[in-house]
Amino acid sequence: EVFAVIRSGAARTTDSGGRVALEADRSAVRDPTQIARLRLRTADARGTDCPESVSCEWIPAPYAELSDGAYGNHDKADRPRSQSVRYIVVHDTEGYWDTALDLVRDPAYVSWQYTLRSRDGRIAQHVPLKDVAWHSGNWFVNAKSIGLEHEGFLAAPDAWYTEAMYRSSARLVRYLAKRYGIPLDRRHVLGHDNVPGTTATTIRGMHTDPGPYWDWAHYFTLLGKPFERAGGEGGGSRQAGSGQAGGEGAGGERGAVVTIRPDYSRHRPLYTGCTKPGEGCVPHGSGAVRLHTAPDASAPLVKDAGLRPGGEDSTTGVNDTGARASTGQQYAVAERRGAWTAVWYLGQKAWFHNPRELPTAVPGRGPLLTPKPGLDGIPVYGRAYPEAAAYPAGVPVQPVSPLPYRLLAGQRYVAGDRLPGEYFYARTFDTSHHQVVRGEELYYEIQFGHRLAFVKAADVRVLG
Repeated sequence: EVFAVIRSGAARTTDSGGRVALEADRSAVRDPTQIARLRLRTADARGTDCPESVSCEWIPAPYAELSDGAYGNHDKADRPRSQSVRYIVVHDTEGYWDTALDLVRDPAYVSWQYTLRSRDGRIAQHVPLKDVAWHSGNWFVNAKSIGLEHEGFLAAPDAWYTEAMYRSSARLVRYLAKRYGIPLDRRHVLGHDNVPGTTATTIRGMHTDPGPYWDWAHYFTLLGKPFERAGGEGGGSRQAGSGQAGGEGAGGERGAVVTIRPDYSRHRPLYTGCTKPGEGCVPHGSGAVRLHTAPDASAPLVKDAGLRPGGEDSTTGVNDTGARASTGQQYAVAERRGAWTAVWYLGQKAWFHNPRELPTAVPGRGPLLTPKPGLDGIPVYGRAYPEAAAYPAGVPVQPVSPLPYRLLAGQRYVAGDRLPGEYFYARTFDTSHHQVVRGEELYYEIQFGHRLAFVKAADVRVLG
């Protein structure tokens, strides 16, 4: 990559507005024999599933039987033959590289497939890709995903979310997406903060990483699937090319769907709680927009009935996902008024500032769904589990528990995958009892709030 930049040249606008240019030098040729003469120590990459373009080592997570029938810290499976892999979940460790490696080797803890080091993007793999790691807090998502832990802290992005780590992570994700046929979009490449709670009681305990400072626009540019920036290049320190959204005008002013896409460097919403509760964070670029109950910056933020069952307003806390939409997420447009756009979000109309001179969304495309005629509203789920009749003898029926939200008549949401209910039964150390249960009940995945959700196909009408 370094030599490719030298040969092609590069230019960039810095955070302070200066322009830096590197003239192309097409005569530059790399000499890999110099590396061999350094006699650097090489890590053992045996057992890893990584592209050749990254530095990768095998540090296994233990599959171990504990006392009283318990075991840890992942499940043996046979993916993709047993079940498809549809999601890649981006985490941050909220801790250090060495600590993460100690934890993933603890049989009484949880697990994930990969850890990435901040300073250089080095990768350690812990769980074979065919197996199911315990990483997302949602068993349905775990069974169909691969988890990537990135060393760092979401409230300190400049110190931890390094370019080396972004690039190494993007190489790994491109490799995994190609291998498993995972679409490179924000319905399949998720943050941990996009994974839904499984029931009403688990929503408040769901994680919030990698947070509002993770640069999804830059990440997807590195993945080769950039989100088109409305209104031109802007003044960002990281530049995105043309991409997937339609070219219908700045600010997403026409069309039924918008893709959230603020200019990361110039978009600096105030957050609190980075160092002390209630204290303002240092102003910083962000890929997330804030959602209000009316087209006015002074209007209250929209409420999240799952996070705050008592009806309290959402906050500006850096870990509060109740009124937040992030780069790449797509929503159905509910209304437009001047420089404000409203979308359907958690069963309500949510407004975000979207001025033409500094747009925070671009036009998007995608099928929409709405409740079938005659239904006042339909339930929303955090997992797509089969109907009771699908479970064979010996496998306990899993409840299909709705979340404390409703998708109301007249509202529209962007429809993602259509998939059958599925449950991976793996509750014993003895893998001979493990099996995948699939039902006849079909679900649609939707972008319902900041997190994904599922609705039954029988409850909705797809609008095209």
